[in-house]
Amino acid sequence: MSVAFYIENSYKVSELITKKYSTSFSLATSVLEKEKRKAIYAIYGFVRLADEIVDSLHNYDKSFLLEKLTEDLEYALKYGISTNLILASFVDTAKKYRIKKEHIDAFMQSMEYDLTKINYTETSDLNNYIYGSADVVGLMCLTVFCGGNQTLYDELEHPAQKLGSAFQKVNFIRDLREDTGDLGRNYFPEISVDKFSKETKSLIEKSIQQDFDEAFTGIKRLPGRSKLAVALAYYYYLSLFKKIKKTSPEKILSMRVRISNLVKYLIIIRVSILYKLKFI
Repeated sequence: MSVAFYIENSYKVSELITKKYSTSFSLATSVLEKEKRKAIYAIYGFVRLADEIVDSLHNYDKSFLLEKLTEDLEYALKYGISTNLILASFVDTAKKYRIKKEHIDAFMQSMEYDLTKINYTETSDLNNYIYGSADVVGLMCLTVFCGGNQTLYDELEHPAQKLGSAFQKVNFIRDLREDTGDLGRNYFPEISVDKFSKETKSLIEKSIQQDFDEAFTGIKRLPGRSKLAVALAYYYYLSLFKKIKKTSPEKILSMRVRISNLVKYLIIIRVSILYKLKFI
């Protein structure tokens, strides 16, 4: 046994979490080169752990658990090891790819917001939350994809943030029933001043579409298989968004919009062809 053996197995835990929690994300990640694939599993495992604390552990002391996670994270970042296997793989990735501490801190700050802030009435507040909960996750992944190429990272930073924003807003509107009903949260300022109507839904959709449009400009410039991986995720979420646009506000508030396995399969075929023909 050795530390290297321990850390290598910690990655397997993050991989398992990714595959169990998100078939679409794990599928996109699976096409990456081995080392980058491991790194993205580690990032997903970390953000999923924090998200589960604030969104799922309702019968436990969430504040204590999130504070404990933050303390363990700080120790792991300082010393490069943790008895928490998910943190062990994440910190190894963070150090290997030089993920910015400010991005990690911004993410944890947004997780803290989920424990206290339930109503976002200003667009600036929503944007700050999304930056920490989604944009920086996209930037962590971009850091891995660029593999130390700072010039490329700087050029793709804005599209990567917009992709994170688009994904997060789609998740918000898809999970609107659960967020407003079970968790008592409202992320959209448009809804805080009006009911969820066709008009407010249309305003939110325009914002999401703009994020998608700005994000796509960066996908074509991603290196290696990261272009294929991100394109798979992009077209999956775009398909989900298109279905949301066709769904009435009443149905969104009563059901969770999903993409069928057949549609997912067709997306894989389409994106793979576009990638091979170098259309993306």
